[in-house]
Amino acid sequence: MKPLRKVGIIGWGAYIPRYRIKIQELGDIWGESKERVELNLGISEKSVAGPDEDTTTIATEAVKNALSRAQINPRDLRAIFVGTESPTYAVKPAGTIIAEALNATPNILASDLEFACKAGTEALQCCMGLVSSGMIRYGVAVGADVAQSRPGDDLEFSAAAGGAALIIGTKNTPKSVATIEASYSYCTDTPDFWRRPTEIYPSHGEAFTGEPGYFSHTVNCARILMNELDLKSSDLTYVVLHQPNGKFPLRAANILGFSKKQIEPGLLVGEIGNTYSASAMLGLTAILEIAKPNDKILMVSYGSGAGSDAFYIIVEEGVEEKRELAPKISEYISRKKYIEYITYLRWRKLIKGI
Repeated sequence: MKPLRKVGIIGWGAYIPRYRIKIQELGDIWGESKERVELNLGISEKSVAGPDEDTTTIATEAVKNALSRAQINPRDLRAIFVGTESPTYAVKPAGTIIAEALNATPNILASDLEFACKAGTEALQCCMGLVSSGMIRYGVAVGADVAQSRPGDDLEFSAAAGGAALIIGTKNTPKSVATIEASYSYCTDTPDFWRRPTEIYPSHGEAFTGEPGYFSHTVNCARILMNELDLKSSDLTYVVLHQPNGKFPLRAANILGFSKKQIEPGLLVGEIGNTYSASAMLGLTAILEIAKPNDKILMVSYGSGAGSDAFYIIVEEGVEEKRELAPKISEYISRKKYIEYITYLRWRKLIKGI
């Protein structure tokens, strides 16, 4: 999917809650060894939303940071798409709340999207299409989640909270950060993760999680986009893959011929856990903090159910001037306060009757 009129990222923003819980503490609670949890997952701790934080507040902070870097009036935004699988309301879009908080209403298209962990990159594709067609001048794509998990389930050791936002405009916008040259999507009906409407916690089919789910979609999506654009792994400076744990993206990168040097700058899961719809986009924000003009980036998301979106991105001159205009993701990661498991349960309302 190559836009007829080239589009670019003109601003980016991230937000990670300050609270953390050690993965080993979760393992101790549930009688799991360090080898079984921390070492097997490649995660040492995960971010936890505070008692006054949810997907909407996290997304709002990320968009505010993106606007600071884009240096545009919020009223110039004409679309906001929020990708999440943990919406604040069952029936009421987060997009309208965020737009109101930013003073971007009423002349704006707002919608929430859901496709497990790749909903944020679907939001990005929607903004790309609207900007490229000339229907809007600027749009913002958000990936944000406060990931859900049943206490004691394997998902609890990785499910985290965070958000990322990208403001999209045309490539000729002054001080563009990066150009999105092309995108590709790869989807099948693979039942690796799901949640029924009446159920509180998601379920997952472990037999489908690895090869049929994550690796098949991520690797094939990346390969097809690279083949279409005649790209080799050595042509790319950085690669960002969805990060459900610390091992899957490293293995997928190796299959695709990428080195650790290419993937490690955007690999955040070990310090913050799996932020679901924000995962790949947060990895991209980390790379934009260090990237230089003409660096080439491949970003590939993955969402259970299942599908991947891949993007080929070339960094522009504006990145160097704009990276200091808002808090960096490295700053959000380093400012942290540890909480105990009982606090985590209370904040996430996992103790019934409280």
